[in-house]
Amino acid sequence: MFDILVYLFENYYTPQACPEADILAHKLAAVGFEHDDIDEALGWLYGLAQTTEQCVELARSPQNDSLRVYTEYEYQTLGTEAIGFISFLDNSDVLPAVLREIVIDRAQAANESPISLEKIKIIALMVLWSQEAEIDHLVLEELLTDDQSRLSH
Repeated sequence: MFDILVYLFENYYTPQACPEADILAHKLAAVGFEHDDIDEALGWLYGLAQTTEQCVELARSPQNDSLRVYTEYEYQTLGTEAIGFISFLDNSDVLPAVLREIVIDRAQAANESPISLEKIKIIALMVLWSQEAEIDHLVLEELLTDDQSRLSH
């Protein structure tokens, strides 16, 4: 699934540039991705769209300095490495509170516990990409640091 997400980031400038799900599935299969991985990735992206839509109201409320306290369940499912990286992005003002919550939701939907640093970076990248957020070059480099071998598709 994560290879597909990176492929989408590399090949589609914006989410709107992606074709409809059925056409995208055919294109991904033609490139050589497995059908199970394609289904998982498309399901994950659908979940991203749903979560984003649910968070629209949160995004409209004024943002102020707040402290995010993680539950024990979140520590178990995300792991300290992923939470540390999310906190780094949050403290660096790269990830507004609403997007942070979307990253957490999508990380928990990844069916990996705890989630690896490499994969939380891909998730954060995809959330930012889905919002067409401006990503500073140094931050983008950090998000892609461990993923250089993946980016040679």
